[in-house]
Amino acid sequence: MNRYMIRRLTLLMLSAILASSAVFFLLRLLPGDAALTLSGMEATLEEIEATRRQLGTDKPILVQYFHWIWNMLQGDFGISYLNKLPVATEIKRRLAVTLPLSLSAFVLATLISFPLGILAAVRRKSLVGIVVSAGSSIGVAIPVFWVGIILIWIFALVIPIFPAGGFPFEGWSEPWEAIKSLVLPVITIAIFMSSILIRYVRSAILDVLGQDYLRTACSLGYSARMARWRHGIRNAAVPLVAIMSFELSTSLLGAVVIENVYAIPGLGDMLLAGVINRDLPVVQDIVFIITLFVLIIGFFAELAQQIIDPRLRIIPIRSRSAAGLMVEDKLSQKTHPDPGRSKS
Repeated sequence: MNRYMIRRLTLLMLSAILASSAVFFLLRLLPGDAALTLSGMEATLEEIEATRRQLGTDKPILVQYFHWIWNMLQGDFGISYLNKLPVATEIKRRLAVTLPLSLSAFVLATLISFPLGILAAVRRKSLVGIVVSAGSSIGVAIPVFWVGIILIWIFALVIPIFPAGGFPFEGWSEPWEAIKSLVLPVITIAIFMSSILIRYVRSAILDVLGQDYLRTACSLGYSARMARWRHGIRNAAVPLVAIMSFELSTSLLGAVVIENVYAIPGLGDMLLAGVINRDLPVVQDIVFIITLFVLIIGFFAELAQQIIDPRLRIIPIRSRSAAGLMVEDKLSQKTHPDPGRSKS
């Protein structure tokens, strides 16, 4: 297990390095010049070159890349081209909005999808199961931004319970107002996410219900419900962990869209402004943070799968070869028994 952990951590670090390289160099392939944008259309060549020296874009691209990596390791994410503020400070402030939004939507979607997915699988031929399956299909088909607009129309205009958008300027220093401003965005993301998870939970449970070990458990005296709970849920959880990790990762991407629908000052709003204004430090830092977040979630998802199902644990090479030699030795003894031992 320790060797497996070292191997996975090494792969995680290599993936992070490759992701940082892809983010940095692909953004440099995009058309446009930040120095020209900041200097203005009427700027002279000398002014544009001076702006490039100020931004550091006059240096070779490899020097810029290693300079960016080194500064990030020290906690320096650069200075925004647009507002001249430290990117790290702005990202920290925006994460205080985006992370609660994404995590709350994920928790709500999990609480909705697991009971409904199990119900749709166990009672798949009843009216309840058919309605749940149809509802999840409709939820996947409807665009998430359209769901947000409908919720704003109902709960902010027709029945003015929650604000139509925005976030308190003081942030979480006004907790009640902050929570009210996130209710509709959380519900919007959770509806779309739970619709996807219900389908996967139903499929995983249906696959488990047809296995022989459940019938064996029932023959040993377990009730059908107890057999499904003690043996079925655990085996179904292995593929669901991978799906849930993927959905948790995409909750950040969903927040990027929903933040613009509800005018929430989160990472999505910051990323969109950076793309429009070609603010490369902001764009590359946010994209890399989201990518690193996805890689870390995938790493812990694999560890969770190893804990749930010990059969997935990889045997070290030496132990595997030793075990193979033992098996081969036993097979050879059965195939070619010792003549002296057979005579005795």
